[in-house]
Amino acid sequence: MSTWVTVWFVIGLVSAVAVAACLAGLAKHLLVLNRTLKVFQEEVGPVAAEIAAGGGRASSTASNLKPPTISKG
Repeated sequence: MSTWVTVWFVIGLVSAVAVAACLAGLAKHLLVLNRTLKVFQEEVGPVAAEIAAGGGRASSTASNLKPPTISKG
């Protein structure tokens, strides 16, 4: 009986170490992703703001336009 307890204890310990290693790898990848997203926002943010402002100007200009009149002749 003692042998089986030892075997299951070793299996559980190895499994716990494997799960901990996977979680550590996941945490590392999340940190890399976080840094990459910050760099992306710093580089793309000003361009996106400029595009959004241009879209707002285009929208206000389009709302002031009147449809053309078609004369039936």
